[in-house]
Amino acid sequence: MGVDVAGVVEAVGQNVTEFKPGEEVFGFRRGAFAEYVLGRERNFVTKPADLTFEQAAAIPGAAQTALQGLRDAGHVRSGQKVLINGASGGVGTFAVQIAKAFGADVTAVCSTRNVEMVRSLGADHVIDYSKENFTRSAQRYDLIFDAAGHRSVFAVRRVLAPNGILVVVGAPKGRLAPVARMLEALVLSRFVSQKLVPFLATNSKDDLLVLKDLIAAGKVTPVIDRTYPLSETPAAIRYLEEGHARGKVVITV
Repeated sequence: MGVDVAGVVEAVGQNVTEFKPGEEVFGFRRGAFAEYVLGRERNFVTKPADLTFEQAAAIPGAAQTALQGLRDAGHVRSGQKVLINGASGGVGTFAVQIAKAFGADVTAVCSTRNVEMVRSLGADHVIDYSKENFTRSAQRYDLIFDAAGHRSVFAVRRVLAPNGILVVVGAPKGRLAPVARMLEALVLSRFVSQKLVPFLATNSKDDLLVLKDLIAAGKVTPVIDRTYPLSETPAAIRYLEEGHARGKVVITV
């Protein structure tokens, strides 16, 4: 039904003090595939003037997942070697940029057609998964942010430093696959020195403001693969479910 939204405030309730009609905002709201949405003040922030509505709508869920996963679950620090698996997707494109903003040395894993795009986002090293299995590398990483899930947790932890952190945010297609993969990480983490963290993001206005600052500083830019008019939402969902979108897919009104 859509969970991320950007638009112009049409009206406000009597207790709303932060926004007024005519202001441009972005944030969270279920049912965002619509001409109008009704949401709470705490779920929105003002849209930067130099961002399009499409760019703003691409930010909330994916960028917040990347930020919280790296910062809160992964404890990313400057100078760390960080690997982003699934670097060309909606979450991954933000993760590459946010990890760089924290000062990490970033290795990105993606397909051949996305290598140059991911490199343009600031990745220090790019691995084409169709040519190289990163889980067989001799390199070891302090933090792995797995937004793809095409490799098992057992395989991925082979390239994790002895005291490194693996943040599991993605999984193969299938309704139960994400849950199973998170359980795999939880169980395995009890028997190894590494920290294997299943991760789900939560909505946070404070983090929207953090992301807004990163964007204003030129450190993060939303990547949009395709836009579809509202009337073609089913086609947009079909394309997204193919699993090959580069960055975000956006519905326009």
